[in-house]
Amino acid sequence: MSTLSLAVRDSTTMLRRNLLHARRYPSLTLNLLLTPVMLLLLFVYIFGDTMSAGMGAGADRDAYVAYLVPGLILMTIGSTTIGTAVSVSNDMSEGVIARFRTMAIHRGSVLIGHVIGSVLQSVLSVVFVGVVAVAIGFRSADATALEWLAAFGLLVLFATALTWIAVGMGLISPNAEAASNNALPLIFLPLISSTFVPIDAMPGWFQPIAEYQPFTPAIETLRGLLLGTEIGHNGWLALVWCLALTVLGYFWSKSVFDRDPR
Repeated sequence: MSTLSLAVRDSTTMLRRNLLHARRYPSLTLNLLLTPVMLLLLFVYIFGDTMSAGMGAGADRDAYVAYLVPGLILMTIGSTTIGTAVSVSNDMSEGVIARFRTMAIHRGSVLIGHVIGSVLQSVLSVVFVGVVAVAIGFRSADATALEWLAAFGLLVLFATALTWIAVGMGLISPNAEAASNNALPLIFLPLISSTFVPIDAMPGWFQPIAEYQPFTPAIETLRGLLLGTEIGHNGWLALVWCLALTVLGYFWSKSVFDRDPR
């Protein structure tokens, strides 16, 4: 059997293992998924009228729903990948990965299985949040099939980037609690992005921080694809961030995983 065939076979096996774990223990995924859904309902029905007042004359709750949903969709991806960090940390602390090291399997398949499984869970989580958003009034502004395809590609690429970072966090964490804490920036960063308010509404000294962090360019690109707003330089920034985080997370995770255990 060739190296490629072995890698595909073992990665598929590891993917099936991770999906079975997610199916048997859905509580972690549900808990992480409830955060963006609760924020969506909170900001729409409690703060919606107040927040929409800051978006300009004529803006109402429906306009704020359209503005809010793309940001919360990407926040959903960040929340879901925290579960990946916890899952990887559990495998490390319980000796599962140490056992895999001694088996005749492709070495990288363990991490690849986690990554593909996490991306699939992220996509399903986005679909769930999207259904809730449509139920409360979100509508896309005549997005074409090509724009929907580009939006889906952006979500998959962003999920892949954050997942590799989460895998690295899980590998360096001594236990599941530490992994969950180490991965908190994946939820914190959307809170200081353009998810809830426009960048122009923030203090001047803080605007560059919010504008050039990973989430804001991706959020503005997704808004442009689904709502027809101006994308500008955000498309290139989002692509650069996704590729940079994917490469960084991959080599970081590979370095830690290949390190001989003490």
